[in-house]
Amino acid sequence: MLRFVGNVLGGIFTALTLGMVFAALTVGGIFYMYSRDLPSHESLAQYTPATISRIYSGEGEIIDEFARERRLFAPAEDIPDLVKQAFISAEDKNFYTHHGYDTRGMVAALVEAVRTRGERVRGASTITQQVMKNFLLSSDRTAERKIKEIILAARVETAMSKEKILELYLNEIFLGQNSYGVAAAAQTYFNKTLSQLSAAEVAYLAALAQRPGNLHPVRQKDDAIARRNYVLGEMLDNGFIDQPTYDTSIAAPLETVQNGDFEAFRESLPPRGYFTDEIRRQLSGTFGEEEFFSGGLTIRATVDPALQEDAAAALRKGLEQYDRNQGLWRGTGKTIPAEQLGSETDWRAALAALEVPRDIPSWFPAVVLSVGEQDARIGIEGVAEDEDGHFIPAEDVTWARKLQADGKRGPKAKVAGDLVAVGEVVLVRAVTNEDGTFRRWSLRQIPEVQGAFMAMDVNTGRVLAMQGGFSYQDSVFNRTTQATRQPGSSFKPFVYAAALDSGFTPATIVVDAPIEIETPQGLWTPKNASNKYYGPTPLRTGIEQSRNLMTIRIAQEIGMQTVAGYAERFGVYDRMGPFLANSLGAQETTLFKMVAAYAMFANGGERVEPTLVDRVQDRYGRTIYRHDQRTCEDCAHPILPEGQGVRITSNRERVMNAITAYQLTSMMEGVVQRGSASRLDLPVPIAGKTGTTNDAKDVWFIGYSSNIVAGCYIGYDQPRTLGESAFGGTLCVPVFQDFMEDAVKKYGGGKFQVPPGGHFINIDRFTGAQLPPDASGSNVVAEYFRDGEEPIFGLGAMVDGGFAMGSNLPLFAYGEGEGSDGGTTVTNSEGETVVVPKKADFGTVSSGGLY
Repeated sequence: MLRFVGNVLGGIFTALTLGMVFAALTVGGIFYMYSRDLPSHESLAQYTPATISRIYSGEGEIIDEFARERRLFAPAEDIPDLVKQAFISAEDKNFYTHHGYDTRGMVAALVEAVRTRGERVRGASTITQQVMKNFLLSSDRTAERKIKEIILAARVETAMSKEKILELYLNEIFLGQNSYGVAAAAQTYFNKTLSQLSAAEVAYLAALAQRPGNLHPVRQKDDAIARRNYVLGEMLDNGFIDQPTYDTSIAAPLETVQNGDFEAFRESLPPRGYFTDEIRRQLSGTFGEEEFFSGGLTIRATVDPALQEDAAAALRKGLEQYDRNQGLWRGTGKTIPAEQLGSETDWRAALAALEVPRDIPSWFPAVVLSVGEQDARIGIEGVAEDEDGHFIPAEDVTWARKLQADGKRGPKAKVAGDLVAVGEVVLVRAVTNEDGTFRRWSLRQIPEVQGAFMAMDVNTGRVLAMQGGFSYQDSVFNRTTQATRQPGSSFKPFVYAAALDSGFTPATIVVDAPIEIETPQGLWTPKNASNKYYGPTPLRTGIEQSRNLMTIRIAQEIGMQTVAGYAERFGVYDRMGPFLANSLGAQETTLFKMVAAYAMFANGGERVEPTLVDRVQDRYGRTIYRHDQRTCEDCAHPILPEGQGVRITSNRERVMNAITAYQLTSMMEGVVQRGSASRLDLPVPIAGKTGTTNDAKDVWFIGYSSNIVAGCYIGYDQPRTLGESAFGGTLCVPVFQDFMEDAVKKYGGGKFQVPPGGHFINIDRFTGAQLPPDASGSNVVAEYFRDGEEPIFGLGAMVDGGFAMGSNLPLFAYGEGEGSDGGTTVTNSEGETVVVPKKADFGTVSSGGLY
């Protein structure tokens, strides 16, 4: 009997032993099989997480940031212990004692799953296992992935320290709201750094690790607080916080950015605009989108924030004045249903949810709450209601007619109800009295006409300001760099530059007379803006008065291939068609290219590449791009002799002769003093050129001082006429004036530098005749000639371009603005009365008339 019992027990023991051996072999075989093709954990040592790329102003202030995954990398030593302890309590309380996997945790999870028949299945992954899943494996919930996870976790624990593993975890984990890592989450939810977080706030972040998409601090507030309090309890049990801290923390309300308790970090930054978005567009092309959005780049922008505001304000002022002069009310086209207007809470929520431009200073979105006999009551976003309410009075609407559904204009508005209806969403701003006190609310609208403005340093190419439209939030299309338009007469300086380098002088006489040219499209008969002809005229007057016919004769004389070569050399075009019409600016280009090209006139003819970025550094602080390639000869010296500054050596390419650049600049100063830009009134010398295309579809002005060049373009996105009173001198010159008033205060300016190798001679600007040194009068101008050059004055150097001159023309004549030209008296956008020269007939290609 005893032997039988012993045999049975021995058999059972043997079976158990063999079963355990076979189980161990099976488990070992499984682990061996899955361990053969695992990814290498060694890559974790070179962990470079996707982090935010940030753009800084010259003063070191953050002005924008870009990221696909919003992550701020925080080294382990910079993460407070309280943050680490909260996540360990929430996710892996045995983190510091296990070897990558927690056997007790896995058994407990299995028991709970069996006990609840699968209704409650909780994870048993350690922090180390989660790191393996996030970095090296997929998120599939399979036994195979779990086995691989355990194998890798065990390997990593032998290769890396606990602190390094925790660093990887706390920087990689997703915590909702596009926030990756604890540093970004602290900023997203509380707008704080990690060291500023309270125990309750840290516990909420740790709570998000389990369900980042289902613990929103507003929508799932009760669940979020419950999970936060659970984490606080675990922290208390683990000895990471004391009882008073626990009691205070669970009693604390859940205050977050999302609930409006803290200002959002994004709100502390300027609204995204055309400048930083253009940096994104350019650097994404240079470094690739992946590196730009994930590389943690530090980008130092060239923007001057004050001048950027000035540029935006000046362009908006010009566009809005033109738009209001059209007298047409279009509104926003958005409405709020009547049922959402019953309470202030409802209409404010509905208004906040609408996409309307909010990047225009002092403009507010508003909704019409009621319409009376004279006024309309409005509710204004961000402005508290008062006892009387806010109103649009009748006096504010009399400038406009409403655009009706059939596209026609309605009658001129007399009361607010003629323009707006209940539920209509509008934009408004406060109108003030001269002493700054509030007067009334006024309707505003985004102009249909658009434009662009850009300013840059003529010596370095640093773009100081760029405004690509009225409102970035209304239209992200950057008209500075992306809109290709005809530059009109603003292109003419390149024709004159080619002429000056081809033997012409500022005193060369060019015939201003009718021209007829046979083209495949028919007979082309270009005309001057005044529709008059002035006979033989000096080169200077041709550019000052923007004579089309003189420009065509010059281009014909020197050859359009030569003109095209100059335009391409200056970067105006990649390839210019050698057609005479292009000498009048018929071929399209961008404002960005034109302003950059004018900078080379201003700096004496040296190539300058425009840039929006001074420097780019990678995530490690290494400079990977620097725009300024000039050499500082003395910067390495610890001390310089008294009165001596550093010496900067420039190796820039010369694109035009320095004397040619000065001659051209001097002639374009005449454009400002006597020509189409004579409305300018600035305390420093300015040179520039206006441009207006056929039918006034595009108007331009590009001008420069000794150190800043700036340009303006205005036109409809779908080209159509701006009207008979629209010229570069009436629309763009005032924008330039408003901007440069502040720019000159900051950057100054002086006389344009006269290069060596030349001398001045007085000439008569009407006849081109040489005058004595002591000559004076409005007809006298001092022209700069090259040393060794023997200029021919008067008719001895007349150029006709091969086109005949009519016998009925005067030998010499005053130009536009110099005498009676039969111009038209008009009222401009500022209410001023000005005389505008008669325009050429247009409507067909043969009419010509780019001016």
